[in-house]
Amino acid sequence: MLLPFLIAGNFFALSMKKKENKKLWGGRFHHSTEKLVEDFTESVSYDKRLFRQDIKGSMAHARMLGKHGIIPKQDAHRIIQGLEQILRKIEEGRFQWKRELEDLHMNIEKALTDSIGPAGGRLHTARSRNDQVATDFRLFVRDETMEVDACIESLQRAFIRQAEKHMDIVMPGFTHLQKAQPVLYPHHMLAYFEMFKRDRQRLRDSLKRVNISPLGSAALAGTSYPIDRRMTADELGFRETSQNSIDAVSDRDFALEFLFCLSVIMVHLSRLSEELVLWASSEFSFVDLPDAYCTGSSIMPQKKNPDVPELVRGKTGRVFGSLFALFTTLKGLPLAYNRDLQEDKEQLFDALDTVKASLSVMSGLVENMCPRPNRMMEDTETGFLTATDLADYLVKKGLPFRQAHEVVGRAVAKCIQRGVELHALNIDELKRLHPLIGDDVIQILSVKGSVGSRKCEGATGYEPVRKALIKAKGWLKEFGVLP
Repeated sequence: MLLPFLIAGNFFALSMKKKENKKLWGGRFHHSTEKLVEDFTESVSYDKRLFRQDIKGSMAHARMLGKHGIIPKQDAHRIIQGLEQILRKIEEGRFQWKRELEDLHMNIEKALTDSIGPAGGRLHTARSRNDQVATDFRLFVRDETMEVDACIESLQRAFIRQAEKHMDIVMPGFTHLQKAQPVLYPHHMLAYFEMFKRDRQRLRDSLKRVNISPLGSAALAGTSYPIDRRMTADELGFRETSQNSIDAVSDRDFALEFLFCLSVIMVHLSRLSEELVLWASSEFSFVDLPDAYCTGSSIMPQKKNPDVPELVRGKTGRVFGSLFALFTTLKGLPLAYNRDLQEDKEQLFDALDTVKASLSVMSGLVENMCPRPNRMMEDTETGFLTATDLADYLVKKGLPFRQAHEVVGRAVAKCIQRGVELHALNIDELKRLHPLIGDDVIQILSVKGSVGSRKCEGATGYEPVRKALIKAKGWLKEFGVLP
C-alpha cells in the first residue's frame, strides 16, 4: 500500500538533485530567475516575522494529513519533529534565511526537506502558499490583537491611578481651546479611560472576523484530497472555517480592520499628546512631565521639551498611511490571489510596532506625570467659567433659558469692560443684573460650587466621578484579558 509513496519519494529526491539551482516551483521554467527580480520579489526579509504562526499552521496541517492517511503517519510525525527543530533554530538565531528562496514558507520547507529528506516534500500536499499565508497572517493578527489589548490596559490603569491620587483637583474645562466650565481633573483623566475602553472593545469585536480558518482553501478552488478542515481549525484555535475558498485567499479586510483599530488608537493617543504638550508649556503649567520622558535643547539650557508626546503625535500620520496604503492595494484586485497582497505585511508590521511602542511609552509618562493643582485652580478664576451656572440659577428661579442666557451674556460684557470676573461682583451688583437674583447666588458663582452641583451620572461632580472611578475599575476586572 505504501509503494506509491516510496516511488514518489524516490522521484522527488532525484528531481531535487537535478534542479538544486531552481526554485521549488520551477518545474515548468527553463531559465533561472534574474537576481534583480529575486531582490524585487522576495519577502523573506520581513515575512519571516510570521515564523511561529507558519510552523504552527504547518504542524496542524501535517497532523491532519497523517491522521486521514493522505500522507503516511510516520512521515507526518517526522515532519512535525523537523518543524520543531527548525522552530528552535529560528528562536535561537541559528537559522539561515535565504533571499533566493523568496519567502518564509519556501525557506522553512527547504530547510525541512534538507533535514528529513523526501518526507518534507509531502507537507505541501493539499495546501497552497495562498491559503498558507492567509492562515499565518490571521494567526499573527489574532496574536497581536491580544498584545495591543494588554498595552491599552496598562495605559488605562495609569489613568485610573492618576484619578485616584488627585480626586479633588479642579481645573478649567475647554471647548474650542477656550475656557468653558470648571471640571475635576480625575473626570478629565477618566475621559481618556473611556476612549481607550472603546478601542479595546473594537479590537475584541474584530476578532470575530479574524478568527476564521482559510486553511484548506488551497490556491483558490479548495482541494480534491479528503482533508479535515475542522480538525486544523480546532488545533489552531479558529472558531470557524471559511465558506468560500476564493474569498478566503484573496481578501485582507481583517487586516484592514486591524489597521483601522490601530489608527483610532493613535487618534486618541495623539489627542492626549496634544493636551500634554499644551499642559506642560509655561503658558498652561498644568502638569510637570517626568524628566525621564523629556529631553533638553542642544543650545538652550533652560528647555525641557515634551518630545515623547510630540513624537507620538507625529507618528499618528504614519499609522494612517499604513491603513490607506492597504486600502489602495486592495481596491483594484480581481479575484482571487494576486502578488500585490505581498504588500499587506510591511504596512501592518510598521503600524503595529508604532502603536505598541506609543502605548508603552505613554503609559509610563501618564503614570509618572504630576499635576499642579494650585496652577489649575488659579486658572479657573478667570474666563467666566461659572457663567452657565448663573444662567441655570435664573432658570431654576423661573426665567426661560434664552432670557437667562441674554442676561448673563450682558453681565459678562460689562465685566469685560471693567476688567473683572463675575465672582468679583459684590452681592448688590449681582442683584442689579436681574430681580430674581438673591443672596444665594454667591455659592453658585464659586468654582467648587459649580463642580459640586453637577450630580447626574457621567458628570464632573464629586460623587459622579467617584462612582465612575469604581465603575472603571470594575470594567477592567470584568473585561479581563484575552484568552
